[in-house]
Amino acid sequence: MQKQQKQTITDIDPVCGMKVNQRITKIVTTIQGHKYYFCAEGCRKAFLADPQKYLIPPPSKKKGLWGRYLERLEKATAGKSMNCH
Repeated sequence: MQKQQKQTITDIDPVCGMKVNQRITKIVTTIQGHKYYFCAEGCRKAFLADPQKYLIPPPSKKKGLWGRYLERLEKATAGKSMNCH
């Protein structure tokens, strides 16, 4: 007979990015029907203070020489388009 292994169900703490075992942790909160698991009470409090900050993914960085150039251009012009005249 084969031994049955206990399956661990992990989730990612949305604040710090740490893996959290859903079966062990007791620090859980539910927002709009979705459960979020946390590694510590401090992470849960930070999440509850501003959930949207942690639920919206950060914008992706532009890669390569051209991407870095465009990022510097946006920073230098404060995101405004360049005018020819």
